[in-house]
Amino acid sequence: MKISLTPHHDGSPRYVPRLPSALGETVRLRVRVPRSSPYAGVALRWVTDGEAAAETATVVAEDESDTWYEAQLPFENPVTRYRFVLLRADGGFDWLNGSGVHSYDPPDTFDFALTRFGTPPQWARAGVVYQIFPDRFARSADADARPVPAWAQPQPWDAEPAARGHLTSRQFYGGDLRGIEEHLDHLAELGVGTVYLTPVFPARSCHRYDAASFDEVDPLLGGDEALASLSAALHERGMRLVGDLTTNHTGDAHEWFTAARADARSVEAGYYLWRSHPDDYVSWLGVPSLPKLDWSSPELRKRFADGADSVVARWLQPPVSLDGWRIDVANMTGRHRDTDLAHDVARTVRGTMEAVRPDGLVVGELMHDGTADLTGDGWHAGMNYAGFTRPVWTWLAAPDNGVGYLGMPVTIPRRSGEDSARAMREFSAMVPWQVATSQWNSLDSHDTPRLLTLLRDEALVEVAVGLQMTYPGTPVVYAGDEWGLQGETGEHGRVPMPWDDPARRDPRLHELYRELIALRNDHPALQEGGMRWLLVSQDALAYLREDESESLLVLAARAEWEGAELPADLPGLDSAVLLRGGPDLQRDGTAVRLPGTGPALSVWRLR
Repeated sequence: MKISLTPHHDGSPRYVPRLPSALGETVRLRVRVPRSSPYAGVALRWVTDGEAAAETATVVAEDESDTWYEAQLPFENPVTRYRFVLLRADGGFDWLNGSGVHSYDPPDTFDFALTRFGTPPQWARAGVVYQIFPDRFARSADADARPVPAWAQPQPWDAEPAARGHLTSRQFYGGDLRGIEEHLDHLAELGVGTVYLTPVFPARSCHRYDAASFDEVDPLLGGDEALASLSAALHERGMRLVGDLTTNHTGDAHEWFTAARADARSVEAGYYLWRSHPDDYVSWLGVPSLPKLDWSSPELRKRFADGADSVVARWLQPPVSLDGWRIDVANMTGRHRDTDLAHDVARTVRGTMEAVRPDGLVVGELMHDGTADLTGDGWHAGMNYAGFTRPVWTWLAAPDNGVGYLGMPVTIPRRSGEDSARAMREFSAMVPWQVATSQWNSLDSHDTPRLLTLLRDEALVEVAVGLQMTYPGTPVVYAGDEWGLQGETGEHGRVPMPWDDPARRDPRLHELYRELIALRNDHPALQEGGMRWLLVSQDALAYLREDESESLLVLAARAEWEGAELPADLPGLDSAVLLRGGPDLQRDGTAVRLPGTGPALSVWRLR
């Protein structure tokens, strides 16, 4: 197999030197065309006010490997889409859009996109996120003095969580915020930049997505003072703290819902969706304990999200000073039958956050295709299950894994590298580059099976984590993955951290995570650089992450494969340095080949 270089463009600074900030600006766009390709020219095609236009690009630079073209894009709509026309010497043409080079007319859905809505904060793109489920992370001595609530079924710290059934939400291990603070050295040693906590408000479940109030931190976790203390301790270490907020629903014990059921004429009654007051109400997926909020209520909007006195704003300000929010089931928020206020809610939350915390981050949970909600003016990014988690799962999962596929009546399939890469490319193409490079890329979470349970092979775990740390977006590590914790469902995977049981901790995986996080932290090209695919095959994927200072070549293989000859005109190939993995590139005269070793994850610096 021999790799050929193809024309390339993405939204990184090498190709878009300056992002637009206002309508009416003209944006310079660049595209690189390998001199070995069959193309003799380039044109830019864009859409303004629903109508397409085009202009010929001009050559602005040439070197021994590439010709660089530049064109001017009139930026007239808040989200402006464009693609390139690759003109062949024989008079024909191909298209270049966000999903690659095409010899047919592709839909505009996959065109490159520019937005004027700004970029997420730099800290959010640079740092690795570590997700903590508070009840299961660490239990301080303070927890022993707290009374166990009536809903809870107390568990010993080393007890295995239930995988299914009514106990999953009631098993109570007593982890608290002080316990998290006592183990921050572990996070620092891993190289974590941001801690993301699942909900901390009072509730009647261990997961706390059924909030009983948004006005205080659950006393079982240590209360407001404990959250403020944890936040201060993280900030002293240069880390960030992101909270979890349910904008779609509350719990049925929430003070708002209690008032709403008691009086149909109350202000709070307008916060919820009713079929017949007081007992027939809309809830999340029909779960009675999670009544759904009605965002057409001006009073709810003001109380929850709009302004400095709202729930959204309060916890972003001192003394707690959260650095942002992850929004639970953002895909459902504000949506019911013929009403769709999801974008309005997202913009309101974003606007309030930017007013009180200009460098804050807001990420939406979008379990499926959430690209329509990621135009850049609402959620900064989403949890990238569709564009990263599922493609990686389906490429690396054990063939007989037997694990359910996100609520569908099938198990997780095992697919080819071609299929997985196509999903990754298409989902990335459907959102602006600023969003694509800020997506939260998880390999598992409190809602999914554990990674090791799914893959059943630590060598494949290295491939998966290597992809996570080198692919565009923000890696999100679920607490305990670095020790090889397992679980066949989301609930089963909520395993307490075995701090006092070294026999349950895998030191090889711990070192793997530490090294791969360090690789990402040490190379800005992996944080904000461009992305150029080189190889997509059944069992191996290869791509370049590039910025002005360096180019990193990443090879991920799930099994032994045939290897591939790299293009002789790939810049920096003659001085490639192996940063991780092995064996090294194979050289035979002038030919340089990617090794066919697998499972393996290798990274080279080309310049």
